[in-house]
Amino acid sequence: MKRHLLIFVLIISFCQLVKGQDVVKQVSCLDSALKVKVDSLKAEMATRGFMVLKEANLTMESGYEMPIFVPLTEGIWYDFAFIGDLSSDLCEVRMYDHSQKQVVYEKEAGNGMESNLINFSYTPKITEYHVIKTVQLNTQKEKQICGYVIMFKKLK
Repeated sequence: MKRHLLIFVLIISFCQLVKGQDVVKQVSCLDSALKVKVDSLKAEMATRGFMVLKEANLTMESGYEMPIFVPLTEGIWYDFAFIGDLSSDLCEVRMYDHSQKQVVYEKEAGNGMESNLINFSYTPKITEYHVIKTVQLNTQKEKQICGYVIMFKKLK
């Protein structure tokens, strides 16, 4: 009887623990100035022979990294773009390979249209997942900072 009671208490405790965990959901945001920049970048990259492979708009918090996992194929020419909020003081992108070695680091500081775009090309040496970590620092807003990430692939 005591054993059954102990199992029952453990099951109830486990259910409360699972139920009590918060779920982090990504909420999208896209302001009109960001949309114009995204559309013009996509059009420019298309004229250079790239197609959009993946894209996402992000709601970020100032100073917190947003990790994005992407599968990359050996020998394929990729181009990545991160467009940060116009009011951000700093935008930064780091890319890590499967062994957690940093393979790309780019940053733009300032305020306005020229300083919120980070664009870089990368051709992986082996097929594996990579992690792209984006971050924005913004003194005007702490939360609800918009960002946009686009992954392009070079057409043959």
